[in-house]
Amino acid sequence: MSLPRTPSFRLDGKRALVVGASSGIGEGCAVALAEAGAHVTLAARREDPLNALARTMRAAGFDADTLLLDVADIADTDAKVSAHGPFDVLVNSAGLARHGPALNTTPEDYDAVTDLNVKGAYFLTRAVARGLAEAQKPGSLINISSQMAHVGGIDRAVYCATKHAVEGFTKSMAIEWGKKGIRVNTICPTFIRTPLTEQTFSNPERVAWIEEKIKLGRIGEVTDIMGAVAYLASDASALVTGTSLLIDGGWTAD
Repeated sequence: MSLPRTPSFRLDGKRALVVGASSGIGEGCAVALAEAGAHVTLAARREDPLNALARTMRAAGFDADTLLLDVADIADTDAKVSAHGPFDVLVNSAGLARHGPALNTTPEDYDAVTDLNVKGAYFLTRAVARGLAEAQKPGSLINISSQMAHVGGIDRAVYCATKHAVEGFTKSMAIEWGKKGIRVNTICPTFIRTPLTEQTFSNPERVAWIEEKIKLGRIGEVTDIMGAVAYLASDASALVTGTSLLIDGGWTAD
């Protein structure tokens, strides 16, 4: 009798591009992929944090380099992804939020959030997929979305709109590129404790609301995302595409 074997979670020999890698979730994703054996290109707009992270990762024995990248600049992103690719794995953690009541939304805020969260994410994903298609290689493309892609949220109309849009183009791209072996998925976290979210967590009323909504009763940590990104990047998820992995502690279970 032959027993089935678990597909490998290893990423040895793979090249991964992690955008928004300079802090928070992006940093955690970069480390997770490197731990699994990938060569990781750390990309973001801020040079100093990228270089510091790359040095720390290399000192820990990981394989990492850096790339200055602003995904809102479509032409520059296309050129740099083409020049440095093809990448077997994409993790896009770049994002922007300008929360406030919908009645107070300005066109400037709307454009800033959608330009990065939707337009930037769309064309970044396309750029990496194009490189894979031209090289006739399979790959795994992952956009960090949000639980707010599946529900509404207080003062988050624009943000929710952008994340719902990411879920839509993820499904369409997965259908279009499936025959090429290119998988496209999202990870949808709940509130995760990072430097960018500390302002939210400094408000006791908002923390109480968050903890009441998260059925597991605790705020998320960056480490809660790391296993998920390693799974989606690897052959362990070889039949997973066009979907979202919710890491929300049960928020959306209602």
